[in-house]
Amino acid sequence: MSDFLTRARELAPRIQAGAAERDAKRALPYEQIDWIRQARLGAARVPLELGGGDVSQREVAQLFIILGKADPCVAQAVFPHFATVEHLRLIANSKQQARYLSSFVEGHLSSGAIAERGGKFRGEIHTRLVRDNQGLRLDGEKFYSTGCLFADLLKIQAVDENGEAVYAMLPRETPGITLLDDWDGMGQRTTASGTTRLENVRVDAEQVIPLAQWYRRRNYIGASAQLIHCAIDIGIGLAALDDAIVWAREGSRPVRESGVDRARDDPYILHTIGELSARIHGAEALVEKAADVVERAARAQLAGQLADDALEALLVESSIAVAEAKIASTRASLFVCERLYDVGGAATTQSRHNFDRHWRNARTHTTHDALAYKFKAIGDYRVNGNPPPIAFTY
Repeated sequence: MSDFLTRARELAPRIQAGAAERDAKRALPYEQIDWIRQARLGAARVPLELGGGDVSQREVAQLFIILGKADPCVAQAVFPHFATVEHLRLIANSKQQARYLSSFVEGHLSSGAIAERGGKFRGEIHTRLVRDNQGLRLDGEKFYSTGCLFADLLKIQAVDENGEAVYAMLPRETPGITLLDDWDGMGQRTTASGTTRLENVRVDAEQVIPLAQWYRRRNYIGASAQLIHCAIDIGIGLAALDDAIVWAREGSRPVRESGVDRARDDPYILHTIGELSARIHGAEALVEKAADVVERAARAQLAGQLADDALEALLVESSIAVAEAKIASTRASLFVCERLYDVGGAATTQSRHNFDRHWRNARTHTTHDALAYKFKAIGDYRVNGNPPPIAFTY
């Protein structure tokens, strides 16, 4: 276990302690994010030569399982930072890598303002980076700006004057950037996934990272990002399982026809706990298996160890492995969070327990990508040999 996992395990009980209350009151976890900042968890995937840990993709998944179990809102708020690290490692030039990745070693955290509302299709970007007589100017509006209120650095996706995709790396305090706490989803309530307004934001050329070629060139970043989503779902399911186990031991009463004096001896309650445990731990194993494939793909692409058809095959394999893990983690987390109530009955629905947050969090978080297309991508690959799309969702 790496030092970063040790730090995460040490933080987890402190983060978990107030998670239910923060959800109930919709209190944003500024203090908890600061603990992560102070623990330098954001340096976990920064290269060794820049002072980071360069941990494996399996360790990243394990780290997010730990954080997701403690509080999935905190985990999701930190997720964009880890996606930014991978983008910088693969796409940015050496000066940009040194500038931004080194700051993460010092404890700075990044987040992303990517998705927008409107447009005909999901993923359309209308934020523009244009040149006027004063230089580069950024204008637009983002939604689902997860974690931006907690971040030091924002990665903002835009389209330049040639219609090509770019990232602009900007400090949160940059004039013209307004961050709104207007996320009102039923779950993941404290991720600060609200609106980012960009009005006449001045951008230096060295803050711009060209992105367009990576829409046409297969890479490991999508699989790496999806892997973290899987890990967060596993964490949610594990937290719900823990609550179900505690309730079976301490909170539930047996029915008369059970023939037992304690709910913890009721064979149907034990059967339910056994099924919940098998489902979520089985999905966890599949996530860790997928992480090992993503690790091989990431190392090969970053180090230039493979090229052409050999690299393509490995990248496709990693996307398929994570798609399978995504199906398993989604279904397992939702199953555990729903079936928790079969252990305790009506008493578990009382708002003072706030057990419903598990299902609300799982249902909200698992809507990130259409699961049906994961099934389709896997089937098309297994049957016809067709690779999944080149996209940051695979």
